[in-house]
Amino acid sequence: MVAMAGNRVLGRISALIGAAGATRAGYAALRKRPPGGAVRWERKNYAGRSVHLHAGLATTAGTALAAATAPGLPTRTRAAAALAVVAAGGCGAYDDVCGAGDPRRGFRAHLSALRDEEVTSGAVKLFGIGTAGLAAGALLKERPADKLLAGVVIAGTAHLVNLLDVRPGRAAGAVLAIGAPGLLRRGPAGPLSAAPMGAAAAVIGDDLGERTMLGDAGAHALGAALGVAIVTGNGRRGLAAHAAGLIAAAAAGDRVSRAAAAAI
Repeated sequence: MVAMAGNRVLGRISALIGAAGATRAGYAALRKRPPGGAVRWERKNYAGRSVHLHAGLATTAGTALAAATAPGLPTRTRAAAALAVVAAGGCGAYDDVCGAGDPRRGFRAHLSALRDEEVTSGAVKLFGIGTAGLAAGALLKERPADKLLAGVVIAGTAHLVNLLDVRPGRAAGAVLAIGAPGLLRRGPAGPLSAAPMGAAAAVIGDDLGERTMLGDAGAHALGAALGVAIVTGNGRRGLAAHAAGLIAAAAAGDRVSRAAAAAI
């Protein structure tokens, strides 16, 4: 029993340190040689200061690598985590680059554009992350209803963390707070919670220092990883409760986004 508990602790520590190390290494490499040039990844933050988006790509890579290599996880769980994180981070990065000048915010705005036969980067992100969430949920659960709920939780958690990425450190801090209870759970939920926490911890100092920001790539990737951890640690009732809360948060966030866009 003591040995099993020790192995669980070591698994969580391994995932935490592995994610942090991989994220810092990726972050340093991106700062030295950003893909497509430095200008592509520079943005103005809420205070008008110039920051870069390297933390987003770095946390995506660090989280995916740690989740896929964490000790003791079933193959399907590793595949689900890697799929959800890479797809969420990739779709977020696409929106970071291609949607930088688009003032439209919220689900309704992007769905309205799609109805007018315009495919926005936000719509690509919405459907891409949603599809990846459902695919990951199908790998993690057996029954159709559970697969659907799992997909909603994974995509919804990705969206929730992104909603919080409005000020330095908020999204990364939320990842640490949301992930912490998962460290106490048995099974895959423990190391799967540790992976995004390690990645977030690796860049939160630079985020708070307004040198970088997670952007859509990092926020969605970290949130998707947390969603996978939540799914592995809950049965149908827990998934239903999480899904209901995430849908309510998404609806409230959509109203706030529309109001903010109208005020610009």
